[in-house]
Amino acid sequence: MATVSNVNHQDNNPNTNNVAASAPPVSSAKQTVPTAKTVDTQSVLKRLQSELMALMMSGDAGISAFPEEDNIFCWKGTITGSKDTVFEGTEYKLSLVFPSDYPFKPPKVKFETGCFHPNVDVYGNICLDILQDKWSSAYDVRTILLSIQSLLGEPNTSSPLNTQAASLWVNQEEYRKMVEKLYKPTA
Repeated sequence: MATVSNVNHQDNNPNTNNVAASAPPVSSAKQTVPTAKTVDTQSVLKRLQSELMALMMSGDAGISAFPEEDNIFCWKGTITGSKDTVFEGTEYKLSLVFPSDYPFKPPKVKFETGCFHPNVDVYGNICLDILQDKWSSAYDVRTILLSIQSLLGEPNTSSPLNTQAASLWVNQEEYRKMVEKLYKPTA
């Protein structure tokens, strides 16, 4: 709270400071704020670059993600359905958008490819606790992708976003037919 009042004090009273007359007080205050944001941005950039390298080196089957063009804050991911699940052989595209305060806040992750799943709605939104209230800064892109891949085969049917998929889940043979009908497996 003291920090907030100091910032307000500088913003509301630009003429009350000990800066030499040649340095305008308003520009000094403005220079301080971007520097702090730049430092935060740099630490997020380093974290995301480190996570990209770790993901590339992990060798985990069926998951991948890369920044979109030159924007390290927007990634495109791919998840392949795990073996021995109704999603085996299907490939899903995801978008991951990282906030400026990552890893203290989770990224926004959505399915770009349609996914008939109890915990995925028609817009691609995902109901997964680690992307919401159970987020931890210890999680990374690899953890997120592996968790979503795991969720494909082990949905939480007690908290569905897609009630049709949740009710059909009990009949795995019919569910598999629906998945195959809607999303032909990749070669």
